[in-house]
Amino acid sequence: MNKGRSIFTKYFAICSAVILISFCCLGTVLLLVSTRYFLDSKKSLMLKDAKALRDYTKEKMLEEPDGYLNDVRSELKYYSIASNADYLICSSDGYVIANTGGNRGNTDDNSENTDDSGENTEDGKKKSDESEVWIDKDLLSKFDSEGRYQYSKLGSDPEEVCHIMGVSFQANGPLYYVLAYSPKSTQDSYTQNIMEIFMVSAIGVLVVVMFLVYFATLKLTSPITEVAEIAKKLGSGDFSVTLPEYNTKEFDQLSTAFNEMAANLKSYDTMRNSFLANVSHELRTPMTSIGGFVDGMLDGTIPKSQQTYYLRIISSEVARLTRLVKSMLNLAKIEAGELEPNKTNFAVTEPILDTLLTFEPRIEEKNIEIRGLDVQRINLYADLDLIHQVMYNLIENAIKFVDKGGYIEFSFAEDTEGTSVTIRNSGEGLAEDELPLVFDRFYKTDKSRGIHAQGLGLGLNIARSIIEIHGGQIMVKSRKGEFTEFTFTIPKADAKLTKADAKATKAEAKATKAESKAAKAEAKATKAESKAAKAEAKATKAESKAAKSKNSKKSE
Repeated sequence: MNKGRSIFTKYFAICSAVILISFCCLGTVLLLVSTRYFLDSKKSLMLKDAKALRDYTKEKMLEEPDGYLNDVRSELKYYSIASNADYLICSSDGYVIANTGGNRGNTDDNSENTDDSGENTEDGKKKSDESEVWIDKDLLSKFDSEGRYQYSKLGSDPEEVCHIMGVSFQANGPLYYVLAYSPKSTQDSYTQNIMEIFMVSAIGVLVVVMFLVYFATLKLTSPITEVAEIAKKLGSGDFSVTLPEYNTKEFDQLSTAFNEMAANLKSYDTMRNSFLANVSHELRTPMTSIGGFVDGMLDGTIPKSQQTYYLRIISSEVARLTRLVKSMLNLAKIEAGELEPNKTNFAVTEPILDTLLTFEPRIEEKNIEIRGLDVQRINLYADLDLIHQVMYNLIENAIKFVDKGGYIEFSFAEDTEGTSVTIRNSGEGLAEDELPLVFDRFYKTDKSRGIHAQGLGLGLNIARSIIEIHGGQIMVKSRKGEFTEFTFTIPKADAKLTKADAKATKAEAKATKAESKAAKAEAKATKAESKAAKAEAKATKAESKAAKSKNSKKSE
């Protein structure tokens, strides 16, 4: 049952979310930067214009004390149109003399209440006149001749907040102020225009990018989907499937690894099938022989004079089955990591001679010459039983493939690192491409059931595993048509470990001796108890007889 979303959905969702978040961040940054830019540029421009108007107005007031106002109003309008801001000139008491802002005082109305001298008429001084605009004195007090910025309400509109840049100047005695101001609505309009342009552009780009991300995601995830489908086929037992090349480094690496895995699984499947067939054959053949010989003895088909011969054959087949089961059990223990070597010191030739005696009939049958055993004693520090199995597997392999009248040669080498044992047999030898495979499980050079077909292809694999458990290594060398040679090396034992092993052996012997004495004492005690029980039984029997004799006398 499939749970969760597909990798395509997750990848597309993540990419889309990243893009959307990026655009939101970009929009936020753009809004902040554009607002900052608007304010900085606006303040700079208004300060520059306010100072220019201050100088112009001051000059006109000094040159034409009675007729400067019309020229100043014209100049204010010019600057207002050029900079998209409003300007006003007011006296120190806050009364506006000239103003370009229509909602903050009409300059034409003001002109009707003033004469050419710029002085207010008697009617114009009435503060109750609705056309008059007064600037808060507290606000004016914050401006000086250098220019100051304020963000405040201005004029009669209580809702309008403005960005204000003001400079002060004196002309003919009185103090005047030139204020350049821009309503916040102007900034809002600018920001809104910027965001509208950004949103339209962002939506267009997002649509294009989403399409690109969709198809890119589809292209990137399609190999994963293909791998999943092929993996299902592989899991169902179809080992012929392979992945193509994707021209992408990571997917090509995955494809190569997957195809190698499929090839290995196919090879192991072939070996497994061969193993099952061989196991069936190896079990069926001796069991059929044993059953046939036993039935022949029971029904008299085999005469008694020949039964000893056939019993030897049965014994040989039973030993063969025992070795088969032992090999499979050892293999299972090795895989489970349960095979721990019980190391002791022994002569390296000891397991070799025992094994050669086992194969003596086959050695004589093939007229094999045994070489290299006339050497001085060389010790191995290893598990004797496990090394015996290694020797058995290697010697059995050598006898199986040696040519008739050929030889099996043993050689030994000893150094500070360890002891090496080499077993070489003459014969057909191995091909170069077979050398890396001989230690693989279930591998057999003879795929048929011909002359060399006995065995399951486990012997050399088990031999290598046992050598590796001892910390050593095993190698194979061969020359086609001449010889095959196996060499394994067992590391030397630490002197301290050897002494400890000897002490442990002595302690074990003492413990065994003590157990033997205890067993003898227990046997004596048991014997004494047995005698006592017998005596008691005799006494009981005597009492019973006496009772019976009394009863018989009474009855008489």
